[in-house]
Amino acid sequence: MSTAGKVIKCKAAVMWEANKPFSIEEIEVAPPKAHEVRIKIVATGICRSDDHVITGGLVMPFPIILGHEAAGIVESVGQGVTSIKPGDKVIPLFVPQCGECNSCLNTKSNLCSKNDIGSSAGVMPDGTTRFTCKGKAIHHFIGTSTFTEYTVVHESAVAKIDSAAPLEKVCLIGCGFSTGYGAAVQTAKVEPGSTCAIFGLGGVGLSVVMGCKAAGASRIIAVDINSDKFAKAKELGATDCVNPKDFKKPVHEVLIEMTGHGVDYSFEVIGCTETMTAALACCQYNYGVSVIVGVPPAAQKITFDPMLLFTGRTWKGSVFGGWKSKDSVPKLVADYMKKKFVLEPLITHTLPFTKINEGFDLLRTGKSIRSVLVL
Repeated sequence: MSTAGKVIKCKAAVMWEANKPFSIEEIEVAPPKAHEVRIKIVATGICRSDDHVITGGLVMPFPIILGHEAAGIVESVGQGVTSIKPGDKVIPLFVPQCGECNSCLNTKSNLCSKNDIGSSAGVMPDGTTRFTCKGKAIHHFIGTSTFTEYTVVHESAVAKIDSAAPLEKVCLIGCGFSTGYGAAVQTAKVEPGSTCAIFGLGGVGLSVVMGCKAAGASRIIAVDINSDKFAKAKELGATDCVNPKDFKKPVHEVLIEMTGHGVDYSFEVIGCTETMTAALACCQYNYGVSVIVGVPPAAQKITFDPMLLFTGRTWKGSVFGGWKSKDSVPKLVADYMKKKFVLEPLITHTLPFTKINEGFDLLRTGKSIRSVLVL
């Protein structure tokens, strides 16, 4: 029985208000409008950015269906959709690629102007939502909303991938892996023989470690206040591990001493203003490059000595690893299928979708790298 053109009733994890657990509810998912795609989600990862919305660090409207790192199968498509058909395996894209805005048309950029990261509107591009629950409209999250059995995304926010790809693994290419790996190989363009420091060893930070190793960095210093993360960091390519709690002096001084002059490349993969300035200060004073990968907390400002930049350092940001999403995600999946990189070490827990609250507890207590929820 075809569900195309009909409202689908299904399970979803609704976040009714901040700082509360997810509530598993029956929701209605409207059919896709023109240039939209309705997807049956098969697997979705738990990312710290989802938690930032719950805690208020990333401001979004409630009630909302969170989740942005996933893989699924197309259930139906709206009018005018040509690039994707029902049955295709896909990954939703929280950074769309419309192909028409100045960012899409520039070879150096990837943050399409159609994204909903900055505006936080919580709706589809036409200003409406496809989700209702108990008679209430439910907001979308950065154009993806994957903590649900079915979601609707714009055609510019979905990539068709290899039909043989294991969805419970490649869902990480929808955010965590690509964001970290790309920050090293795309944004920083780490060179062979260089020295790198990575602040924060979650799923994204460890993917930065993998990117630095793939780029041929000779020294990769992993920094985290949770020493339990060090074994995995070493397994994925870290040469040194530093816990700032083990030192009386500021961590940037420790890193400058370890390297003699500071690192060539540093990455902040936490989303904390203090570590952002520490990461800047630990890179070499003239040619050092520091990349902000972690989502900055709402309403926080950075105060730093401008001399840090005047001497020549480069400070830059990276969203989704600098990849043009629709172009790059299918290629990254193909590279995974060719064993050019691994995803398995990043996935520490696989849980049924209904255990989503347990998955978030694992994240908050530092017991997991990535938990993947399977629907």
